[in-house]
Amino acid sequence: MTSNPFDPASISAETATFNAKLAAQLSDAPRPMDVPVDLTRKARAEGKGLFPPSGPLEGSEWISIKGAEGGPGRVRLSLPDDAPRGVYLQIHGGGWTYGEPEQLDGFNQRIARETGLAVASVKYRMSPENRWPGCADDCEAAAHWALAEFDGPMMIGGESAGAHLTAVTALRLRAKGLIGRVGGLVCNYGVYDMSMTPSMRNWGDGYLVLSTPVVAWFIDNLMNGATDPEASPLYAELAGMPPALFQVGTMDPLIDDTLFMAARWRAAGNRAELEVVPGGVHAYDCFDLAIARASFARQDAFLNGLLG
Repeated sequence: MTSNPFDPASISAETATFNAKLAAQLSDAPRPMDVPVDLTRKARAEGKGLFPPSGPLEGSEWISIKGAEGGPGRVRLSLPDDAPRGVYLQIHGGGWTYGEPEQLDGFNQRIARETGLAVASVKYRMSPENRWPGCADDCEAAAHWALAEFDGPMMIGGESAGAHLTAVTALRLRAKGLIGRVGGLVCNYGVYDMSMTPSMRNWGDGYLVLSTPVVAWFIDNLMNGATDPEASPLYAELAGMPPALFQVGTMDPLIDDTLFMAARWRAAGNRAELEVVPGGVHAYDCFDLAIARASFARQDAFLNGLLG
């Protein structure tokens, strides 16, 4: 972590310029709750959403697995060139409402190429059609499949809602005595408190990818905001968890979630690496920015370090 990532002078010119353009672009844009969910999903699938698409691409394929009851039972698999060193269970973000594994093929193929891990991106049930805990059940089922299918350690990682489900999945595996098979976690700008941490609750209406009303809508799509540790990992007892990399930007309303979770991770006796990115907005690594490339390199180095 830089010495003072919260100092405005730490924000690069490129990041500052991007943030200004993004704020202008979003100033008059409709909020997610103002657009039918199916239309937003369609736009994302067609590459017309806010985030540049990273797939679908050749080189990744759908695999049917034994899923949770009522779940889709599918993962999107991206393999390295050589025999896998293990498996990376990737859980996509999108507020538990948007996103599909194939939209991250490029992202996941890079992980496979740079780490030698097979990358299995989970197809999980989306809200508001499916309420909690369907998405968590699907991720846990995919984790059990991955542990049975691949030799070597399993890493788990995700972004935003995917980071939330990463922590939830790891806690479920610990409860079943399987956490020793998990080599590490990558948790990028996650939400870990479904009742909202102060930074998220106090952000207000300013729309910079997220806002307080937008996150409240995402949470309401999934569940009633809860401090139950099974739904809000920030409240869980965290002893005996694997090493974790936490990354978040200073311009992300969810920054407290990452700062608090990393602190609790360490306080429980676990290894936590924390990177706070100057000027990074929520999902900053979805855009062609130097801070995104640095984030990818940091994640790859973290995983390779765990693999030895």
